[in-house]
Amino acid sequence: MFVDSHCHLDRLKQGPEELAETLNFARTRGVEHFLCVCVSVADYDGMLAAVSQFDDVSVSCGVHPLHQDEACSYEELLEKAQRDEVVAIGETGLDYFYSPESKEIQLTSFVDHIKVANETKKPLIIHTRDAREDTINLLREHKAPHTKGVLHCFTESLEMAQAAIEMDFYISISGIVTFNSADELREVVKAIPLDRLLIETDSPWLAPVPHRGKQNQPGYVVEVAEFIAALKGVSVSDLARITTENFYTLFSKIKGKVS
Repeated sequence: MFVDSHCHLDRLKQGPEELAETLNFARTRGVEHFLCVCVSVADYDGMLAAVSQFDDVSVSCGVHPLHQDEACSYEELLEKAQRDEVVAIGETGLDYFYSPESKEIQLTSFVDHIKVANETKKPLIIHTRDAREDTINLLREHKAPHTKGVLHCFTESLEMAQAAIEMDFYISISGIVTFNSADELREVVKAIPLDRLLIETDSPWLAPVPHRGKQNQPGYVVEVAEFIAALKGVSVSDLARITTENFYTLFSKIKGKVS
């Protein structure tokens, strides 16, 4: 069985009935759980309403670094993050590729998220792009020893992955690994230990080969798993089992069973 460790179900261009069909399609392919990740605290309640009917969908709460025009206070983030249904904090992090001009507010927001994760004892979901040094340094400075997390949709260096793993983080790989332009990332994935890997779609974006050009969806996490399994020389069933075990270890609030 597979898990889509990072998707944005509320961002799919679909109505409620179509969303149910999309999740059913993923289930028929062996996807047993979905983590719907928040990009704006202002959108949290709407996101929760869209997915709360599905027992196999869990949710996070946070502000994406590229949504700083929707930034919230530390107190507001903490209030929502403490809710029982929230299993993780984020996505948060730093993105200097698309929005270098918002660096200072990104830094403040990221530190707030780390502190909320420390207080709630919930893992961090981190987006990082062109901000390797600041991302690792802020985690080293502010993360409590018990706080864990994941660098999601990873496209950075092996050195950054290793630094994160040393801090008890996981590395999540999306459909980008299947792209023709991803030779460097494929080398990184080969070197990452299986017990630190997660898989994801980041739906509705970044559909893997052979679905490029389509709206991504959780069912396509199977193609991500198949590609990574071949890359690492393991069976798809072993890759699925290990990444699913990793998922439930990290997101321990989710009451799931590994098949």
